[in-house]
Amino acid sequence: MSIPTPNNNINNSNNSGFFSADDPFADTDVDEDDSSFPDIDRWDVLGLGQAMVDFSGVVDYEFLDKLGLEKGTRKLVNHEERGKVLRAMDGCTYKAAAGGSLSNSLVALARLGSHSVGGPILNVAMVGSVGSDPLGGFYRTKLRRASVNFLSEPVKDGTTGTVIVLTTPDAQRTMLAYQGTSSTVNYDSSLASIISRTNILVVEGYLFEHPDTIKNITKACKDAHSKGALVAVTASDLTCIERHYDDLWEIIGNYADIIFANSDEARALCNFSMEESPASATRYLSHFVPLVSVTDGPSGSYIGVRGEAIYIPPSPCVPVDTCGAGDAYACGFLYGILRGVSDLKDVGTLAARTAAVVVGQQGTRLRIQDAVDLAESFAFHLENSAI
Repeated sequence: MSIPTPNNNINNSNNSGFFSADDPFADTDVDEDDSSFPDIDRWDVLGLGQAMVDFSGVVDYEFLDKLGLEKGTRKLVNHEERGKVLRAMDGCTYKAAAGGSLSNSLVALARLGSHSVGGPILNVAMVGSVGSDPLGGFYRTKLRRASVNFLSEPVKDGTTGTVIVLTTPDAQRTMLAYQGTSSTVNYDSSLASIISRTNILVVEGYLFEHPDTIKNITKACKDAHSKGALVAVTASDLTCIERHYDDLWEIIGNYADIIFANSDEARALCNFSMEESPASATRYLSHFVPLVSVTDGPSGSYIGVRGEAIYIPPSPCVPVDTCGAGDAYACGFLYGILRGVSDLKDVGTLAARTAAVVVGQQGTRLRIQDAVDLAESFAFHLENSAI
């Protein structure tokens, strides 16, 4: 099976730490002048998504009970509620990172493509919304140090969004999301110019949580399509699909070339019951989207094209932390496309291998040395036409 490629030629020339709750940015070394953008002719991948700082800490069950939080849930909070939780964590040790599902994929892709192995160095960028506060500077600096160019100017007097991730001893994660300015996506001449020089635009499904942004997402996808770029959409979250089904399908049906989903999300997009197989959902979606990627945890994954579901077996690993597996899979998938891999089973194998490396470690980000090793391994096997 051949893979659709952009009409434009692809032709290009430890980012988190532990801080105290008293002053989480005392040692972050955020640059004062962070406003200059690189002079790059074309972007291989541009991500459009939520820019939020993650605060991750380990707490006991009593901590959740005192704050009235239900274990294992994801909840939107306001500024006051966020402050209450952070004050309760005073004295605790927690991890701050430029987080988000999309940024995980982009950082991994930038690390895979950071050397001219199997092709030119990849140019990766993200557009999102951060405030002019210290959190915004932290986010932009961390992404830039990970070779992902954050191209959006900070919103004056804006407040950067955050996600507080509280992990209990049973490994359950309770997440509290404060959206801040992350819900704002402005489509202006600057973004239009960036999109006109992009090969693949990736839109994060979480953005559909904000009705005011949907019109601008549509403009971005329409312009990308008209300029010959591929448009990829991440389903992101089951509840997001359920709440914004029509809006998602407006984009998917009219503009998407690639869709990334797990098996539950794929079934939800198809309006299938949970008894339906992931392969059935993959085949159905492939009638509407040229390339469909559906992951099914340890059971493997499927790639859909023209009514066919191609099974990709899982890559062997000893699971340590499954959080971020789907983000890594999407990265490997995009890397295969950008490196000109024409066989879909090969693309799926690259994606599965990338996911397995992340699953076999603690944390959601592909490590630098692992990325180098993977890129060299991919290049070797592709040269020998046998992955």
